[in-house]
Amino acid sequence: MQVENNKVVSFYYQLRECLGGEEAREIENNRKGDPLAYLHGYRNILLGLETELTGKGVGDTISVTLRPEEAYGLRNEDAVSRVPLKRIRQKGKLKPGMAVQIQTSNGFQDAMVVKVGRFNVDVDNNHPLAGKTLMFDIEITDVREATEEELAHGHAHGVGGHHH
Repeated sequence: MQVENNKVVSFYYQLRECLGGEEAREIENNRKGDPLAYLHGYRNILLGLETELTGKGVGDTISVTLRPEEAYGLRNEDAVSRVPLKRIRQKGKLKPGMAVQIQTSNGFQDAMVVKVGRFNVDVDNNHPLAGKTLMFDIEITDVREATEEELAHGHAHGVGGHHH
């Protein structure tokens, strides 16, 4: 069975940040756990990855390099803001580099702590991988038909997918 829209695809991956030339730094790797499962065609993974996986099958391995514009976008240096401490959802002492959630009028938003003050916190609202060229090594382990429930919910369920 091939990877196409409305199929649940499972894969192992290694994600590395390209540091220039042949150098790369591993960011994450799921080889020691379960394969990641996603519903193809629903933008549950980066579009560049979804495009490269289309038409592949179980046992196929691919390497994909995505420029920042194809992955999490370019860094926006104006995306740093000052937020009152009471709007931060985090237990314990805040430190620069820590990931937090900020309460906004549209719900909670992820951010990275830049500086901690007495009453306010400066946060970076860019995605942590914004501005980075990313390299993915992927091995497809399974392709199956999606269930009606998965199609209705727009994501894969079960091991490696979403759990309700």
